Amino acid sequence: MHTSLKDYTAELTYQSSGLSIAEVLALLARTFPGQVTFSTSFSFEDQVVAHEIFSNSLPIKVFTLDTGRLFAETYSVWNSTNTKYESNVKAYYPNNEALEEFVLQNGPNAFYESVEHRKKCCFIRKVEPLKRALQGNAVWITGLRAEHSPDRNNLAVFEWDESNQVIKYNPILNWTTEAVRRFIDDNNVPYNPLHDKGFVSIGCAPCTRAIRPGEDFRAGRWWWEDASKKECGLHVHS
Repeated sequence: MHTSLKDYTAELTYQSSGLSIAEVLALLARTFPGQVTFSTSFSFEDQVVAHEIFSNSLPIKVFTLDTGRLFAETYSVWNSTNTKYESNVKAYYPNNEALEEFVLQNGPNAFYESVEHRKKCCFIRKVEPLKRALQGNAVWITGLRAEHSPDRNNLAVFEWDESNQVIKYNPILNWTTEAVRRFIDDNNVPYNPLHDKGFVSIGCAPCTRAIRPGEDFRAGRWWWEDASKKECGLHVHS
């Protein structure tokens, strides 16, 4: 099944040509009933995709990764999203035993001490829960944008995710920041107020800061590390 599913990536690219995002989402839901899921962190980008799913009442599962270290503002927009769309975003949490052992051995802020500790923390809090969330699904929808990271410039709207054995759909990959903001405003979509304070890529509170004028989009994530290491492992690019 994995081979045929992988081969379907090119077919979806062809079938979706000229369709709106909502039409592509509906196509995916029809083609893979019960096997299409969207991961949201309640960022600007993810709220655009969530609006398309919820406002069109599409049968697509929506989940988030609650790492236990998110900003209070993230929980607020999560709640306001559920209220506006009468939705129930499912949360996936870290394995409690793995997290308890990691914190016991290394302390609650070990991610500042080394890249190894930070990546282990990301794995426990995000990567492993993501793998659980994606199990049994054929399509993983994301809010990735090429503008956010040099590593994403070569991505395609439809791609095969070898690590998770799913088709990945990145509907707003080539949108500009201005286009995202315009969509949010025009559709009165709830959004994280941290975006108005210079936060671009919003993750865990201890690992995210606002960026300064002229800084790269990813400068606010793991700012104490070398720029070349700034991915958490959720999106593995071949």
